[in-house]
Amino acid sequence: MPKRVLQGTVVSDKNDKTVVVRVERRFAHPLLKKTVRRSKRYKAHDENNQFKVGDVVLIQESRPISKDKCWIVVSEAQAR
Repeated sequence: MPKRVLQGTVVSDKNDKTVVVRVERRFAHPLLKKTVRRSKRYKAHDENNQFKVGDVVLIQESRPISKDKCWIVVSEAQAR
């Protein structure tokens, strides 16, 4: 089964080898038909502490690394 890959923005890099990534999703509200934005924060493993706050990164699902960290930073996302 393929692993999920999400794109988000690094919002914290204070922990060692960990970054917090905010992933935003957009969807149409079922009743109002208005576009709604929802975001969720994921802790991701950053082995070399190379990503800083504000970087747009790709994270990939992985085995559990700690109690609440089960994502790995794959690479920096390409600018659109």
